[in-house]
Amino acid sequence: MPGEIDHIEVRGARVHNLKDIDVDIPLGEVVGIAGVSGSGKSSLALGVLYAEGSRRYLEALSTYTRRRISQAGKASVDDVRYVPAALALHQRPVVPGVRSTFGTSSELLNSLRLLFSRVGSHVCPHCGAHVPPTLNVAAELPITCPECGKKFFGPGAEDLAFNSGGACPACSGTGIVRAVNRAALVPDEDKTIDEGAVVVWGSLMWDLMKQVCGAMGVRTDVPFRDLTPEERDIVFDGPAEKRHILYRSKKGDDFAELDFTYYNAVRTVENALSKAKDEKGLKRVEKYLVESPCPDCGGTRLSAAARGPLVRGINLAEATAMTLDEAVAWVAGVPGSLPEAMRPMATSICDSFMETARRLLDLGLGYLSLDRAGSTLSTGERQRVQLARSVRNRTTGVLYVMDEPSIGLHPANIEGLLGVMRDLVADGNSVVMVDHDIKVLRAADHIVEMGPDAGAGGGRVVAQGSVAEVAADPASLIGPYLAGGARVSARPQASADDMFDLGRIHLESSGLHTVRPFSVDVPRGRLVAVTGVSGSGKTTLVLETLVPALRAAAAGEALPEHVRALEADGIRRVNLIDATPIGVNVRSTVATYCGALDDLRRAYARTDAAKAAGLKAGDFSYNTGSLRCPTCDGTGQISLDVQFLPDVDIACPDCRGSRYGARAVGIRRAEKGGGRSGSGKGGAGPESLNGSESPAGLSLPELLSLSVDEALPHVADIKRAHAKLQTLHDLGLGYLTLGEATPALSGGEAQRLKLASEMGRGQADAVFVFDEPTIGLHPRDVAVLLRVFQRLVEQGATVVVIEHDTDFIANADYVIDMGPDGGEAGGRIVSCGTPTQVAADPISLTGRYL
Repeated sequence: MPGEIDHIEVRGARVHNLKDIDVDIPLGEVVGIAGVSGSGKSSLALGVLYAEGSRRYLEALSTYTRRRISQAGKASVDDVRYVPAALALHQRPVVPGVRSTFGTSSELLNSLRLLFSRVGSHVCPHCGAHVPPTLNVAAELPITCPECGKKFFGPGAEDLAFNSGGACPACSGTGIVRAVNRAALVPDEDKTIDEGAVVVWGSLMWDLMKQVCGAMGVRTDVPFRDLTPEERDIVFDGPAEKRHILYRSKKGDDFAELDFTYYNAVRTVENALSKAKDEKGLKRVEKYLVESPCPDCGGTRLSAAARGPLVRGINLAEATAMTLDEAVAWVAGVPGSLPEAMRPMATSICDSFMETARRLLDLGLGYLSLDRAGSTLSTGERQRVQLARSVRNRTTGVLYVMDEPSIGLHPANIEGLLGVMRDLVADGNSVVMVDHDIKVLRAADHIVEMGPDAGAGGGRVVAQGSVAEVAADPASLIGPYLAGGARVSARPQASADDMFDLGRIHLESSGLHTVRPFSVDVPRGRLVAVTGVSGSGKTTLVLETLVPALRAAAAGEALPEHVRALEADGIRRVNLIDATPIGVNVRSTVATYCGALDDLRRAYARTDAAKAAGLKAGDFSYNTGSLRCPTCDGTGQISLDVQFLPDVDIACPDCRGSRYGARAVGIRRAEKGGGRSGSGKGGAGPESLNGSESPAGLSLPELLSLSVDEALPHVADIKRAHAKLQTLHDLGLGYLTLGEATPALSGGEAQRLKLASEMGRGQADAVFVFDEPTIGLHPRDVAVLLRVFQRLVEQGATVVVIEHDTDFIANADYVIDMGPDGGEAGGRIVSCGTPTQVAADPISLTGRYL
């Protein structure tokens, strides 16, 4: 009977590394999926449950509708029964564009615009008087001005939107204007114009503009600093007049007489900006521009007309400048401030605002102002906005699949997240969440643990059941942590007395966003954790203050405006290692990214078979070489167009995903020591490939199909390739396949792979900055990551990490705790010291959880 169905049945799942698994997922409960990185958690949650739930829902729509929706292909699984329609909340929501604010992305602004349109006191366009609120706007009737007697129509909600009718004309609704930074046009005044003093004429314009400038009456052979004010004026602001010049070509002795219009230095930049069509074009021009708030709208994005209507004595720009906490209190008083007849309509609009706001407040976002630019929100804040939008719909019978919902959440904020999950289940939905946070997993009704290892060693169900059952299961790796017995301890820590022995980075700021003015010392050559609740100012302190200041100082440029002082002698490099995907397409693989493929191609080009065939190292490239598979062009897959069904990507039928043609398979490399030499640290390679190992060794496509650990013994005699693969093994990435496409790696894997090129060299002049590197990491993987950071520290690096994971923080040398709360109640440095000192500080919220 359908009424008795209480679980989803998955049979024969083979997505990514899943080993043909059968598993039952309870419905109407919160189900946690745990396991080490690469064990198959996301493959089960997103690759099977979400893929099938969303695909079947879309298949119920008409063919015509489906053609207009991007669809997921069918998952590689024998059977999935009783799966509800599914919604996924992804680990890393995209960074929004320049037009997005907290108000637009949360949809709170929709209600506010409607409120100002329908119940506002509007400005008469004829005499400028404010007209009392009236129902005429909602009834689509004209308003009669009591002052001048003329009629006019009130603005609709669209007329108050900075993305359409209400945009400030000066900045097109972005709130910022770009002006030419004159100081950047001539960075070195000791040079003459002939020597390239006006850099934009060399980089953005024809070089002969120097000659045209000379024809305008400017001396081009004297140092720029010696030019008269009149000459400088011509360089920066001279008129666009035609001048006759004698042009000599660079390559020959030909002369030509040409008429050229003069482009002064400022107009050169403005011209390049107007023609920039893409990111690359903008990047070339950006360094000559400064951004500032639009003087016309004061950065509010709204036109003067959109700022006209008043509700409770303030306009829309003033309402959006409030934090969500303040806006909720203000909106609550709107109906009572209106005439009796208008209150029912106002109450209805205000209720819709409050319903949306309540979820965001539950998730701890009350400190954000509605006009805060979407691009300045942290990953965790963006994810919670996404979560609140999903929950607000009060659906029932939906499967919510959440990928690491605890990302970016301080332990103090996790209660709100768990409350949202419980509400979803209470409404008759099911929640499946992939997570590592022990506090979140303990709140699940049911746990499925994947493993036991990563990559080829994972993809099986290790343990399953209630929290107590998994905690007591001897096969479970997460069990000891759930039971509370196991802790992560992975590195020696510096003592409080020795903390600043290697020096310090001193930083002072006048404040930015919600962060107050501060002065802080960061110990050099240590592992430093920056902590605090969401919205306490960690991102602003590290990514918007420390990193830009260090980069500017290293490049000899002016410090950012809000940075008052920086002392960081000897710091030459700042490496921001974030979790953005590596590469944009399947052509970027683990082997190409770490550089090992270049060494392998050269080694294969030295074989007798390659020399006999006249092959060079370039022929072994699967992107451009002659040995790449002609069917898939070296991508390893082909896309099938199935008309109104989703395109199907399948492994190339000719090369079976290896990316190489048949000729490459015939070229084998004899290994010195028979492929069994080498350190052996990476684990022995497979004893046989395709049934038997050729005495001549492996071909390049066969080698790329192995994991890093399996490949290590086979490349023991190729020193450079072996060293690069050994580094990946040491980074805990030994399970990745050499030919695996990098865009598909998880955020944590991407961060560690980006570190590969940095390991093993002196780092005393470097600062490494990580934004929540424990995302997607099992407690066992956190220990591996700490050992990686310890190696960087031993090489002299200063490692600064924004982090919420208490196990990680407890292993840091030094903690800088922000707070005490989020938003206006935060933005201060609450506590600094060793983890033990911060844990003993009664003011620190992080300290309580340590």
